[in-house]
Amino acid sequence: MSTLEVPVLIVGGGGSGLAASVFLSGHGVDHLLVERRADTSRLPKAHYVNQRTMGIFRQYGLADDVAEPAAGPEQFGKVRWQTTLTGPGPLDGRVIHEMDGFGGGALRETYEAAGPALPAKLPQMRLEPVLRRHAEQRNPGHVRFGHELVSLTENADGITAEIRCVATGGITTVTAEYLIAADAGRTVGPALGVRMEGLPALFDATTAYFSADLSEWWTGGSVITWFLNPYRADLSSALIEMGPTWGRHCEEWGLHLPLAGIDRTDEKAVAGRVREVLGLPGLDLTLHDVTSWTVEAVLAERYRHGRAFLVGDAAHRQPPAGGLGLNSGIQDAHNLAWKLAAVLSGRAGDRLLDTYETERRPVGQSNMAWAMSAAAHHQVVIDAAVGLGPHVPPERRTPVFLSYFSPTPVGAAQRARAAEIFATHRGECQALDVETGFAYERGAVVPDGSRPPARSPLGDEYRPVARPGHLLPHAWIERDGRRVSTHDLVGSGTGFVLFTGADGAAWTEAAERAAGKLSVPVTVVRIGDGDEGAEYTDADGAWRRLCGTDGADARAAVLVRPDQHVAWRATGAEADPAGALTEALGLVLGVLRTP
Repeated sequence: MSTLEVPVLIVGGGGSGLAASVFLSGHGVDHLLVERRADTSRLPKAHYVNQRTMGIFRQYGLADDVAEPAAGPEQFGKVRWQTTLTGPGPLDGRVIHEMDGFGGGALRETYEAAGPALPAKLPQMRLEPVLRRHAEQRNPGHVRFGHELVSLTENADGITAEIRCVATGGITTVTAEYLIAADAGRTVGPALGVRMEGLPALFDATTAYFSADLSEWWTGGSVITWFLNPYRADLSSALIEMGPTWGRHCEEWGLHLPLAGIDRTDEKAVAGRVREVLGLPGLDLTLHDVTSWTVEAVLAERYRHGRAFLVGDAAHRQPPAGGLGLNSGIQDAHNLAWKLAAVLSGRAGDRLLDTYETERRPVGQSNMAWAMSAAAHHQVVIDAAVGLGPHVPPERRTPVFLSYFSPTPVGAAQRARAAEIFATHRGECQALDVETGFAYERGAVVPDGSRPPARSPLGDEYRPVARPGHLLPHAWIERDGRRVSTHDLVGSGTGFVLFTGADGAAWTEAAERAAGKLSVPVTVVRIGDGDEGAEYTDADGAWRRLCGTDGADARAAVLVRPDQHVAWRATGAEADPAGALTEALGLVLGVLRTP
């Protein structure tokens, strides 16, 4: 039996665990990741990487490698409802409704204004290898697939775990100061007695993964195409491109479909149902896998259990509506990594680690509720938009569709009413504020007494603001003819960034004194409109409008955490800038108590 001592042990090598490894490496934290599987996921599963997650990947040098095999919004930024893919009847192959979503079409300008990176579509089976490659390159020898956790004990000084090599049976005893549970709740949670609150069985779902050439009938461009079959309710389903080619010549697909009365292990019967749904009885297809899964809506009662921290599916599991699950997990790891680094380096107190739960659990709860609401809305309201519903008998189904597509005043009215109802779906597919606008009202922030901006009820209007707890607003600024985002100035290390105006000499001196007193790196960034003393130029005034660090009061300053969220701001003159900044940093890092 061998032994190994590391500051952090990560259990689980899915998206959240691999991301946590990359982030810890960025902060210079030694760690070990173990994953019981021999390789990354072989199933597409989650396939939408939202804008906030892509911004995090950009911060850690991952965005280009993720974007290269992924589809961009111009390739997937629509949501479509259709009768069938094709078929011989007058109702086959008909588009019921189509709308822009996830940064595509008319939404692109809005998403470009919100951040320096755009969303991407990349199934988990293609995303995880990218994350694994970076994790292994940045932490050689300490990312171990084919290794499983077999026992876990905790004491006041740390965690002791026994890790078994699946291939050889060899046991390694690992001692760590902290543990990150990224195992979807399979091992660590039960070992710690974690209680999941909520609804553990909303409904059962089945997904068929297959390869087929659909180029003759597929128009592409959608993140998901919902089929509302005009003849049989049991054939309604959803089709998703899975790449690796995107658009018309996509090779692989995921089809969420009902299999009532069909044995999922009967490949011939399942393939037949796929052909029925698509309206292609003679389609040549290869069925790769059929997965049945239970849709849950559960949240861990605690995100921190002593020296263990839950991230991703170990902390929250929810319906896939809105694509918030995997993205939330990666954002969990992003929030936790810099805090672990700060505590392990001795720059922060243990109270900083308590803020992981304080900040991320409300976001997890909100995202779960949003996903449940969006899923219920789609199941109940969208069918009704076309004219269907529980009160419509099966024999009326086809006449409803014939009326919907008819070139008559009644058909036009039916389509107009439906369009208004379909527009409410923007709460799922255009929810930029849900993806990006979440804020931490309590935790590692120093509130300034201001109220948060009003939020759009359907989550489709993101209002950036430099208020403590919010994401640093993105603005393009220039230096020596090179354009960078304000987000780019918050690197992947453990330091803080203090944004101020051109006349920021007092804040530069304050940052030096605060950094020296607390042994925390603080970088000062001066942004002006061409003023002498400014390092960066705010050519179009976007930064000043968003953050107010110049113009009306050049003495203002915005302190930003390593995870790009605002920690504190000074909106006017400070009699003692160094004292104010030092106190703010001390409160954020947990070395001072909140008055």
